[in-house]
Parts: sequence; structure tokens; C-alpha cells
Amino acid sequence: MFGTLTDVLARSAPRFGDKTALVFGDRRLSYRELDRMTNRVANALAARGIGAGDRVTLYSPNCWEWAVAFYAIGKLGAVANPVNVMLTPEEVTFVVQDCGAKAVIASAEKGEVLLDIQRKTGLSEVILFGDQAPAGARAFADMLRGGRDAFTPAAVADTDLALICYTSGTTGHPKGAMLTHRNYMGSMAMTALAHRRGPEDVCATALPCAHVYGSVVMTASLLYGGTFVLLPRFTEVDVLRAIQTHRVTIYDGVPTSFMMLLGHADFAKYDLSSLARCSVGGQVMPVAKSQEWEARAGSPLLELWGMTELAGPGTCNLWYGDNRHGTVGVCLPYNECRIVDQGDPARVLPAGEVGELMYRGAFVMRGYFGNEGATRETIEPDGWLHTGDLAKMDAEGHVAIVDRKKDMILTGGYNIYPAEIERVLSEHPAVAMSGVGAVPDELRGELARAYVVLKPGAATTEADVLQFCRQKLAAYKVPRSVKFVPDLPKTSTGKIMRRELRTLDA
Repeated sequence: MFGTLTDVLARSAPRFGDKTALVFGDRRLSYRELDRMTNRVANALAARGIGAGDRVTLYSPNCWEWAVAFYAIGKLGAVANPVNVMLTPEEVTFVVQDCGAKAVIASAEKGEVLLDIQRKTGLSEVILFGDQAPAGARAFADMLRGGRDAFTPAAVADTDLALICYTSGTTGHPKGAMLTHRNYMGSMAMTALAHRRGPEDVCATALPCAHVYGSVVMTASLLYGGTFVLLPRFTEVDVLRAIQTHRVTIYDGVPTSFMMLLGHADFAKYDLSSLARCSVGGQVMPVAKSQEWEARAGSPLLELWGMTELAGPGTCNLWYGDNRHGTVGVCLPYNECRIVDQGDPARVLPAGEVGELMYRGAFVMRGYFGNEGATRETIEPDGWLHTGDLAKMDAEGHVAIVDRKKDMILTGGYNIYPAEIERVLSEHPAVAMSGVGAVPDELRGELARAYVVLKPGAATTEADVLQFCRQKLAAYKVPRSVKFVPDLPKTSTGKIMRRELRTLDA
């Protein structure tokens, strides 16, 4: 229906030829070059016995080599296993063993760690980006030089596995979401449709390639003829400079990235007039910040929602539709959403009531690799996926995320949702961004504490912030304390890690 990951560049390279496909720093690759390079790597991997169905782990920060390796793995019909570069060696060892990876392709600085992992696991190949590799590993550059330019992509079905992506694993070991070509390419195609991504676009992001959101927007650009500007990591100056220099039309990021851009002292000095629309996902985007972005950057901000188990975005505000701030839009085609009672998933709630968001359709993963118990807990027999998100839906199908079930704070019998407090805090004129976490309390069980990063040059007090909250929140929702901090703990994608907020109290 949507094609497969094996033929993304085989479809786009003949159409777009010498047009720039990928920009990373000073490196610019045309569609023709990118297709040829992925062919060389695919041939080199095949010569080492890697083929359809074999798992290949990708362990690297953003770089042009990551993209080449990813689409080469796809052409083989092999299964890509992108892992978060922030994982520890112990965590990577678990992932490699759990999915049965045959090879790992990684950045050069990971070489020593990976050779140690190879001795403990069944890895047959360690391939490192760059020209040099220590004894026992292979240099990626040698594969680019030695591989043949022609390669026929493997014949795979869209129901075959394309990726195994591990969840963050907040308790115990992470779980590997098995994503088929239909899952991944469907999420990608419908995201492109929702945002009208095409050949005229220059897309930029600092989202990690290893995360499905970052990977999906890259593939959406490369399949439909855009130019994709990949940043190594997020910094305010790098993003603003990239938008201005490359005349970027679409910027994709998480809420914290937009908040940090808005809080940068030189924001107004950059020319952002090329931006036609931006997308934001990963956590709830406060309405006040969406409105501020649109007023100052001059481009619509389209909020979306998704998860690893859906291969990327699952709902979107539509470029051609009603962009409703405070919602994550509507369910994407080929899927359906519903809100159910938290205690009884068979009971669908009426419009406006808060319950668990459930999802069913073309994007839903096959299950967790080698973990049938976790799969049964997450996917009902009739195909409905438990997302773990608390949400409500209006009569027209727009979904508003209230919070994560596991982030909910229980204070004296009252349910408090951190995202609701964070939305209010974002409206305070001195607040750049905030995170709300739970602190233990003998009497009430838990209390909410707000951790606040102020805008440059701004000043306020705890009493002022609490009074601001009292004007907009019920008394039981008002944080019991405020701590001003220089920054907040974030994941590699830039999402605020609420469970780590209490480390700021040390």
C-alpha cells in the first residue's frame, strides 16, 4: 500500500537525480549520490553474509553516515535496530543480545565499547564510521570505496519486519517494538500528507535519527523529493542559523526545542521568513507557547502525537485542516482512535471525558520482540493498542493529551496531571520552560513541585509563580513549591524527563 523501506531511494533517485537530498554540515549529497552510496554499503554488507531478516544495530549520533547505513540496511531487507546513543554499554549489550543482532554499525568513538560487547555476544561484525578502525572492526569508509554501485533491493512484503526499536524502559529492561514496512511507511506517508511535504520543501531537524520521529521525517523528505538538513544535535544557534542559511520551509522538533528557541536572546535577529509550517511532538506543547511561536516566527505550528509502537506520528493537526492548539489533531488515515475507561478498556467514553487513548490500525506494531507477555498486556485481542496516555476527544475527533498515566501525581486522593500545570506555567511572562514532578509527602502521599527555567534577563519569585498558578488552577492542582533551575533533564530527543526532576533537588 505504501511501499517498503527497501525501495525508498530506488523510487526517488531516478526522479530527482542531482538535486540535493541530504545536507549535514558542509556535506551535501544528491539523490543520485545517496542512492549509489547505499548500494555500495548494501553490497558490502551482503558480501559479509548479512541479508533479509538479519538484525543490524545502528549506534551513533546524527551524521550523514547514519542515513547511508539505514537505507542500505533497508535495501537488503535486513531489520534495522536504531538505538539511542545515550544508552550505556550494559544497555546496548542487552539490546544486541535481545534482538539477536548480527552486526552493529556505529560512530568511531563507540569502537572500544562495541568490541567488548562483541566478545560477550553473538555479533559477527563491528563496523565503525570513518577511515580507520581498530583491530577486530571494519571501517565504514572501506565499504563505501569497495562496494559496487549497482544493487537490486530485496523483495520483501510490507508485512515483513523493517525495524526493531526499543522503548526507553522506565522499569526493568527496554522492550523491542517490532515495526513492519507497512507500519513505518504508513506512518511516514500519512505524516507527509498531513503536513504537505514535497519536492519544494527544505526540511530541517535536530531530532535523533535513532528515534522514529526523526527517522520518519527524514524518509518523508527523501521519498518525496525534498532537501533534508540534518543537524548533529540541538542548539538554538545551530537551528536558527540553519533555517536562515538553507531557507528551511519545515522545522520539526519537540516542545522544549521551540521553547528554547523562543527564549534565545538573539531569536529576533534571524530571518525565519522561509518557514511555511513547523511540526512539534513528543510531549504536550503549551498553547501559550504555540501562539507565541506563530506570532514571532510567522509560521503555523502543527502539533502531533505518536509513539515508538506506532512507528512514529499517529495523530496530527493538518496543514489543510483546522489547526487546534491544545490538541494533537485527528487520527491519521488507515487507523482509528478511541478514549476508554481506565479500569475497563471495553467501555468507550463519550466526547469530552478523560480516559486512556487507545489506537488501532495500519501503524500498530506487530508486538514486542521475544516478549509475548508484554505484547498481550499492550495489544488487546481485537487489535486495540494501549497507549498509556490519558486524553479526551471532542465530537469532531480532535484528541487532547492530558498526560501520561505513569506521570500522574496522586495528592490526597486527587489526580494531578503535570502537563496541565506546565501549560499554565508556560503562560507566565518570566518562564521559558518548566517541568512538574512529584515529591513524597507523609500526609498526602505525593505533592507537585515545579522546576522552572527563566527567560534570559527575567526575574520572579516563588510566591509570584504560585500566585499566578492559583489564578488559573484549582487549589489542589497548584504546586506546593517552585525551584528555579538553569536547565531541565532531557532525553536525547529533547523531551523533559519528569522522573529525573527530583535530582535537581540535590
